[in-house]
Amino acid sequence: MRSVSSPLNKTHANVTAPSRRITALRVVLPRRSASRGRLVGPGIDVPCAIGRSGVTALKREGDGASPAGSLAVVGGWYRPDRFAVRPASGVPLRPMSPSDGWSDDPSDPAYNRPVRLPRRHGHERMWRDDRVYDLVLVLDWNLRPRSRGRGSAIFLHLAREDFAGTAGCVALRRGDLVRLLPRLAPGARIRIG
Repeated sequence: MRSVSSPLNKTHANVTAPSRRITALRVVLPRRSASRGRLVGPGIDVPCAIGRSGVTALKREGDGASPAGSLAVVGGWYRPDRFAVRPASGVPLRPMSPSDGWSDDPSDPAYNRPVRLPRRHGHERMWRDDRVYDLVLVLDWNLRPRSRGRGSAIFLHLAREDFAGTAGCVALRRGDLVRLLPRLAPGARIRIG
C-alpha cells in the first residue's frame, strides 16, 4: 500500500495496514514554532502534538520544546488497568506499575532514566490520572551519553483531547498509537524538525 500525504489541517487520521514494518516516521509541521502537525510514514498520516514551544536544536530541561533530530523508539510501557490485554507491539512493551517514574532532575545520578518511586530527587510519575501515559514509548533523546540539563523523557504518548502542546514529547490519539504500535520495527526512528 502507498503512503498518503495530506495537508496539515486535515483532522482525520489515516492508518493503513501494509505488511512491512515501519522503520522511519517524520513529524511534519506547518512552521518550526508550531505545536501541532502530522506524523507521517508508510501507510500512516495522523495528527500529532509536539512541544508547546515548537522544535529546537538546543534542547534544555524544562524548555517545552521538542528536540530536532531523528530519535529511535527503544521500548515503553502500558497501563494494565486501562488495557484488557497487552497491546500488540513491534517494540518492547511492559506493564507499568504505580511505582514507575522517570528522573527529570539534573542533580540525580539517575537523571533521564526510569526510576522507582518514592524518590527524593525530582521526577515524573508515569502512572498518571490524565491518561496521557496509558501507553507511552521512550525515544532515545539524551540517553547515551546523558548530558545533564539537556532534556529528559522525550516520549511518544497519548495526546490530550484538545491536542495541546506537550513538554517536548510527540503525542497521538489513543486509537492511532494502538494501530501504529504493532507496525513499528525495533529501532524505528521518528524525525522531528
